[in-house]
Amino acid sequence: MALVTGPLLSLDARGKVAGAIVFSNWKGRPTVRKLVTPSNPQSGAQTGQRAGMQFLSQAWAPLTAVQKALWQDLADEGQFSTFNAYVRFNLDRWVQFLDPIQDPTIAAGTIPTMGALTVTGGVRQITVSQVITTANQIWGMWIASSLTTGFTPAKSDVDNGAIYAASPIVFTLTGLAPGTYYVRTRGFTTGGASTTWVAQQSAVVT
Repeated sequence: MALVTGPLLSLDARGKVAGAIVFSNWKGRPTVRKLVTPSNPQSGAQTGQRAGMQFLSQAWAPLTAVQKALWQDLADEGQFSTFNAYVRFNLDRWVQFLDPIQDPTIAAGTIPTMGALTVTGGVRQITVSQVITTANQIWGMWIASSLTTGFTPAKSDVDNGAIYAASPIVFTLTGLAPGTYYVRTRGFTTGGASTTWVAQQSAVVT
């Protein structure tokens, strides 16, 4: 970052020039720097990590006060809130592509039985409908998609997580570029036990 005097023959300058440099103001002094654009702000790794964080954030609120309090010991160890303890612990699991757990004392539980998966394409979106034949201790499911048929989902393929409320679980993936997408889902219990990935279904996005 360079400090400048009278940028562009003026007393002040703000914004981009020729897509190459940026003029701004830092602590009351005019500055200029090279314009840097992230190489891939929507990479698969980022998408998968955001999907995990989004699920954890949405799934925290419905927990009871008793369930939230079970994270207190871990919170005390790290000197942060119970919510942060829950998120940090489960994101550590997610890095290993392991499903989250609702509280640190819970057993793995009995996995649900996944039924029919239906996907319907639309304008820049896909509506996913996953039947849950037997719920057991289901907590939620992951939705993974790829432009390549026959894919085995990795964390980088996971677009979103959906909390189970009733069967079928219905979720809409939005902001998709046109193309043929292949979609798979995986259910998981409150104790982090996973189903196998449901066989892929395809949808055309326009």
